[in-house]
Amino acid sequence: MRRMLCLIALLAAGAAQAGRNCDAPQPPRPERVAQSMALAERTARALDASGAEAVLLGRAGQDLSKYGLRWSHLGFALREAAPVGEVPGRWRVVHKLNACGSDHAGLFRQGLGEFFLDDPYRFEAIYAPLLPDAAARLRPLLDDRQRVARWHEPRYSVVSYAWGGRYQQSNQWLLETLAGALEPAAQNRERAQAWLRLQGYAPDVLHINALTRLGGRMTRANVAFDDHPNGERFSGRIATVGADSVLRWAQRAGIVGAPVLVQ
Repeated sequence: MRRMLCLIALLAAGAAQAGRNCDAPQPPRPERVAQSMALAERTARALDASGAEAVLLGRAGQDLSKYGLRWSHLGFALREAAPVGEVPGRWRVVHKLNACGSDHAGLFRQGLGEFFLDDPYRFEAIYAPLLPDAAARLRPLLDDRQRVARWHEPRYSVVSYAWGGRYQQSNQWLLETLAGALEPAAQNRERAQAWLRLQGYAPDVLHINALTRLGGRMTRANVAFDDHPNGERFSGRIATVGADSVLRWAQRAGIVGAPVLVQ
């Protein structure tokens, strides 16, 4: 079992990550890999018991408590289709990942085990079941690899401006894609953002001082602030799409049911 966990850890060390560096000198410790896989198993059982076919699935990849946030990253989790009369298939996660702290990101389809192998800060998960109408609209889009990339901008900043188009972080892609699935007119990022404004989405506002902004921009390729309006940036108010605000808004808008914690 230890050899198997070490092999999984080595594979995980080379994977793309959501706003995380890949410069660690050692692969993840086997015991942390085991904890991640146990969380994936608990999440799979919870999702199976929920009766949902599609959910917003969140993890705590980083400690964001100083910003008042609990969750760092969201993905769409879908149950694989199964022939009539057979047991429903496994859960797959469609989400956007930053490539090892670089300034670019891509879209991925992963199993729950891969999703939680990103060395989480807390071994907890949260999911919010998409209500039937939203799930029915979203599913065909996510199954189409070309359509799902319509709202994807490869240029990445972990603090990308919520209403900007220069960069895009992972939760922003998820939110804009969800808007595109629900509103036929939202066929690009600009229109998706306009619809989200009309629907009352409010981004998370992080208070980041000038010294921290300068340090992040100079030392991390995946951190940029130049897409934020000058007035907000110079006052240290960084409006970005956080997982917490997405979950709150989606429930308030009647898109998902009440979020469920998996511990």
